[in-house]
Amino acid sequence: MRDKLYTLYFRLQDLARGESGQDLVEYSLAVAMIAFAATAGMGSVANGIDTAFSGISSSLGSYTG
Repeated sequence: MRDKLYTLYFRLQDLARGESGQDLVEYSLAVAMIAFAATAGMGSVANGIDTAFSGISSSLGSYTG
């Protein structure tokens, strides 16, 4: 009986010291922050791309017209 209690005690200590769940939470937070930043910055990127293609279109129109 005493051996079983020691075994249970050591297993509980190992569970208390385990940090594997923290890694998952940290990675999830990092992915969420990257997704938020990408979503927030998408508007300015889209406007920049639109401006660049408009400039290219104007330049090509002047050369072919």
